[in-house]
Amino acid sequence: MLLKIWILLLSLLPLAQPARSQPRRLRALASPVLLRGDARTAYRDPAVLYEKGTFYLYYTLVETEADGRVYSYVAFSTSRDLKAWTPAQKITERNQNLDYSSPGNIIRVKNEWVLCLQTYPRPSYTADQMPRFGTGDARLFLMRSPDLRHWSAPELLRVKGPTVDEKSLGRMIDPYLLPDPRQPGQYSIFYKQNGVSRSTSTDLVTWTFAGSAESGENVCVLSEPDGYYLFNSPKNGINIKKSSDLQHWVDWQPLITLGQGQPGWDWAKGRLTAGAALDLRHVPGVRRYLLFFHGSGPLTEEQGDFDKNASIGLAWSTDLRTWHWPGE
Repeated sequence: MLLKIWILLLSLLPLAQPARSQPRRLRALASPVLLRGDARTAYRDPAVLYEKGTFYLYYTLVETEADGRVYSYVAFSTSRDLKAWTPAQKITERNQNLDYSSPGNIIRVKNEWVLCLQTYPRPSYTADQMPRFGTGDARLFLMRSPDLRHWSAPELLRVKGPTVDEKSLGRMIDPYLLPDPRQPGQYSIFYKQNGVSRSTSTDLVTWTFAGSAESGENVCVLSEPDGYYLFNSPKNGINIKKSSDLQHWVDWQPLITLGQGQPGWDWAKGRLTAGAALDLRHVPGVRRYLLFFHGSGPLTEEQGDFDKNASIGLAWSTDLRTWHWPGE
């Protein structure tokens, strides 16, 4: 009789194990949606920093005003537990000729924080024009902060060198900064132009163009002991490429669409994209790589769910290969 009970308990153990193995902060989440968009609001392009117990989530906030005009901002929210988030706080101006957006990431440089972002000009943009994409005047910028809350005016990044004027830079979006641990004092910035382009600098002011490679948009780069991992977004889903030198990249993993997740999510059925990976394996209660992304839907972006009905979601992994999410 005891043997039968023991066998029964063993048969039930695999069913219970995944829930118990989830770190407590992740186990407490009921939904993968962190910030939910609607017919007048979109949350896009997440960039995340974990600092002294607080998650700082920066993103593109798109708002359709009562008269139909559409504006984009870089905004942020904070959370201690990934579940409750503060209201959006805008850090860029209301100006359709600029429409600052797509924060790439935040790094610490000496005694200040540095955030990269872009402009996405859409003059006279109204809701009846949706979707309308940014003009060829989109450029890259930096902002600086002493405390992650108060930010300086944006500074243009001349990523092709100091002698190349702003007009000649060409359309460029989706920046991402990488302080290279293999080369102390060296910074790379990745951005969408001719696939993914990269420039390098030692001071974040004077840049040297370093070439381009095939890639999707919204690049994020993790430096691991065995190489660099580049997250990027094609038409749908999140792709990971790997490199040993930041120049030559090969596809490393099948496309991430979160298995059975996306097909059942109206909020991401149109597109799942813009993955921002954060290594928090050292943080109690998390102990995972976190993947922040945005989903839009139920319509595709071409059908209109681009500047509306876009939400920021969360998934996680222990190895960058197998991904899980709240409510799975």
